[in-house]
Amino acid sequence: MVSREIEVPEGVEIEISGYKVKVKGPKGEIEKEFKIWKKNVEIKKENSKVKVVGKDERRKTKAMVGTVLAHIRNMIKGVTQGYTYRLRIVYSHFPISIKIENGKVIIQNFLGERTPRIAEIVGNVKVEVKGSDVVVSGIDKDEVSQTAANIEQACRIVGKDRRRFIDGIYIYSKEVGM
Repeated sequence: MVSREIEVPEGVEIEISGYKVKVKGPKGEIEKEFKIWKKNVEIKKENSKVKVVGKDERRKTKAMVGTVLAHIRNMIKGVTQGYTYRLRIVYSHFPISIKIENGKVIIQNFLGERTPRIAEIVGNVKVEVKGSDVVVSGIDKDEVSQTAANIEQACRIVGKDRRRFIDGIYIYSKEVGM
């Protein structure tokens, strides 16, 4: 049996019911369900520690234990500090303009295109445009990183030489803290 544990810091509450893990902290609360790993992994709370136990010694089970523990660690860090991704708007000829409306990032005038490109904001994430920077911040690392990736992918250039056409919005910084 593989067993690993993580210490829960003060000011953070963790509730575990089956494979649902709920983490509450000063910045908010996150809830995730680890139903994929039901067969091989068990999650327990003992005093001020969270213990993840694998039911056998297989390599795949050891990897699952580490993955579940990393997710819980990211949840704890999110509710105490938060996450911020910074993206830079780069253009050479056509100035790109960005608006945030109804849970979507609307990118206009990209490469002079008339139709706007749209990127979805995932979950409870805050997106701000500050000059040539786009700041994506929130408490759930998965939601923040997916939103930043959606913005970056919305500006993907297909069918042109990437060395010549460098226009786009690119992630340049991943930080802990909001």
